[in-house]
Amino acid sequence: MRKIEKIFMTYKEIILYLIFGVLTTLVNIISFYFMDLVGINTYVNNTIAWILSVIFAYVTNKIYVFESKTTNKKELVKEVSSFFLARVFSYVVDMIGMYLCISVLCMNKMISKVLINFIVVVLNYVFSKLFIFQRSETR
Repeated sequence: MRKIEKIFMTYKEIILYLIFGVLTTLVNIISFYFMDLVGINTYVNNTIAWILSVIFAYVTNKIYVFESKTTNKKELVKEVSSFFLARVFSYVVDMIGMYLCISVLCMNKMISKVLINFIVVVLNYVFSKLFIFQRSETR
């Protein structure tokens, strides 16, 4: 048990990011799926799913993964804006990827969504780790 605890503590941030990344991806894919059932346009649907998952991701990343403690309004505004700006970049990657997979390669929508989400999760971790949720020692 101690060995598992030590491994968890050593890789806590990555493990939590993966857990909440999977949950964020589920929010994205499930909301995409249900809106697709209703017949919402694929790209509008993808945008709404993105918004819902970004809000979920910000809250969980801030509180649980990177344990960010902003001490004033200026830091919070900087953190929120950099988070959403980075997510806009990954949203563009998501939309281009969806377009290429669905319209150019004629892939299934849901397979395309899952495939593109793997790429987006990696991009989002890099941005969050390196630029957004920096430890207070590095600020």
